[in-house]
Amino acid sequence: MIAQLRTYTLNKGMVESWLELFEEKIVPLLKDHGIGIHSAWLNEERTKFIWIRTFEDQADLERKEAAMYGSEWWTKNVDHVRSHFAHRDIKVITPFLPGGA
Repeated sequence: MIAQLRTYTLNKGMVESWLELFEEKIVPLLKDHGIGIHSAWLNEERTKFIWIRTFEDQADLERKEAAMYGSEWWTKNVDHVRSHFAHRDIKVITPFLPGGA
């Protein structure tokens, strides 16, 4: 398994709009394309949305993201979605189990 650790710095005053959009539109879109959501958090100041998306491997990530980002809903709404963010940081991460367990 691999994952993406995604940190979005939200524009001032947009946290509630983002949370609604995420729950009502983004989560179903990701599920429709087989993209796993491991977890999601807000920092204490409610200025950053941090979440983890999961995939089988790099090829799975590339295939599923291409399908999702090429979808009709995404192409029509990408500007609205991204209008919520001042900054996005996306890192691919891999699991580590101490001692190989």
